[in-house]
Amino acid sequence: MKRLFYLAALALAVAGCNPAPSHPKTAIIAHRGFWNCEEAAFSENSIASLRMAQEKHFWGSEFDLQLSADDTVMVNHNPRIRGMKIADHPWSDFIECYLPNGERRPTLHEYLDQGAKSKTTMLVMEFKKQDSEEREDRLVELALEALKGHNLYDPQRVMFISFSLHICKRIAELAPEFANQYLGGDLFPEDLKELGISGWDYNVKVVDLHRDWVARSRELGLSTNVWTVNKAPIARDMLELGVEAVTTDEPLLLRNLLKRRENKR
Repeated sequence: MKRLFYLAALALAVAGCNPAPSHPKTAIIAHRGFWNCEEAAFSENSIASLRMAQEKHFWGSEFDLQLSADDTVMVNHNPRIRGMKIADHPWSDFIECYLPNGERRPTLHEYLDQGAKSKTTMLVMEFKKQDSEEREDRLVELALEALKGHNLYDPQRVMFISFSLHICKRIAELAPEFANQYLGGDLFPEDLKELGISGWDYNVKVVDLHRDWVARSRELGLSTNVWTVNKAPIARDMLELGVEAVTTDEPLLLRNLLKRRENKR
């Protein structure tokens, strides 16, 4: 079966996931803007790394969302910056906190300005856990508003992931048409389906323990991704198992692996 090895069919991102595809898709998601890319030492969650992912035509680029005390949605992985807890400070306290590549840490609106420039690179938004369910609700609401404001409220261009079950359930309520994947690794596919969550994106170790989850998920119409796959043998194993997408810190490694596999067919 011929397929593009780094630009998967966007049908994977359609939430609700109706019947599972008869032929598993293969995609690459650059983890947090592929901050550990072999080709360039770009900072994670930077606009520069998102731009590179778009130029390389990766299927998706993941980034993290945090909520500051004054309800500014920031693109940042860790809950603290220079010892300051993001949830306890206004955005103005972080304006001069630069990323290692010299770029100012972006707000969601600034990040989406770049995200809107490519229709071929999926924006994979990871909602980070917050201090309360109320703050998690607020984070989700503000992110959905931002997508609408940037003409990106489109399930073929955006998908959501989170370790917070509450956030995933809230997204299922407010935006059920979007792909909405749970990262926790503690729920069976049947449980996710019952909660209206459309898929999962688990650590490869979880999938190794529950390999039957991939087949069971496909039967239920759920999308199945694996993350933190950085070694070629593991990536190969997961792809042969039939996951739809691989989230990786080293997307070029995986892209080259897929290219070699396609050339052999």
